Amino acid sequence: MMTLRQLAAEPPTLPTRTTWYLTDLAEARGKQELFTRQSPQKLKMLREHALIESAISSNRIEGVEVDKSRVATLIFGKPALRNRDEEEVRGYRDALKLIHERAANLPISEATIKRLHRLCRGEIWDSGQYKEKDADIIQTYADGRSRVRFKTLPAKQTPKAMAEMVELWERGVREKWVHPLVLAAALNLDFLCIHPFRDGNGRVSRLLFLLACYQCGIEAGRYISLERLIEQNKERYYEVLEQSSQRWHEGKHDPWPTMNFLLFVLTQACKEFEQRVGQMKSPRGEKTESVLAAIDRRVSTFRVADIQAGCPGVGLDLIRRLLARLQQQGKIKALGTGRGAKWEKLGN
Repeated sequence: MMTLRQLAAEPPTLPTRTTWYLTDLAEARGKQELFTRQSPQKLKMLREHALIESAISSNRIEGVEVDKSRVATLIFGKPALRNRDEEEVRGYRDALKLIHERAANLPISEATIKRLHRLCRGEIWDSGQYKEKDADIIQTYADGRSRVRFKTLPAKQTPKAMAEMVELWERGVREKWVHPLVLAAALNLDFLCIHPFRDGNGRVSRLLFLLACYQCGIEAGRYISLERLIEQNKERYYEVLEQSSQRWHEGKHDPWPTMNFLLFVLTQACKEFEQRVGQMKSPRGEKTESVLAAIDRRVSTFRVADIQAGCPGVGLDLIRRLLARLQQQGKIKALGTGRGAKWEKLGN
């Protein structure tokens, strides 16, 4: 909660890099609805692929791996689970599905955080329960040496700290201390520094960040795996966490290395989403269906430009041909001529 306390005490001057990321994300959010409305059929493939990548990558970061030949069955089927690793991958899938399906009605609360932990940790004695013993983050080297990378919050202080963290998040969103995506990144850092569970904190932190992004209006994580992007930059991920956690207990830490890393990951996900949608071929007739659906959504008069704006990637000639066909069928009529002419649905 120390990062959120900083933001509550004094609105920060955002680093230049942070401002760049927020600008890119604002632009991506503006395009998001157009892309997701454009072609629901081909987005299904992206959703399924992201679900697999997220469940596998987030667990693999923590050293949990499963047989590659079993991945699709684990994610989309209902097989008998062979071992603990398969149980955790399946549990992470269930947590992802919960967020994807219910993010708008899933508050960021202690109950939600414990629920996410219970899902991704499965049937283990302390799933969904805060740690009972102090547990520092230990780094072990290849030669057997080890060191304390970060002293997490003591177990006795954890319940109070978690309650404060959630309360500060809610206040920050309500009072608009700073951009909500900056709050989402701050929440993630504070959660990792509190380290409320005996095990599974990394996985829950990534689920929590995905949920917070949804509630900030960014849904690229539905189609592009944030976890896979974090895994691809794993060394940098650990590096910035160590930088930002120094002096966290005193509230004198620098949160921006970690916060900017998370915003970078989100920006990359949005860019990849746009690229992947643009590269995928549309099934035969999909563009026609997209135009007809855009016309059907209109509740009043409309112009060609209105339909074109709602159908990115669809050519003007196709839109005009479909309008002419609908006019011949008596379903619409033109209220003028020329490029700015309005059209009206006849309702039959």
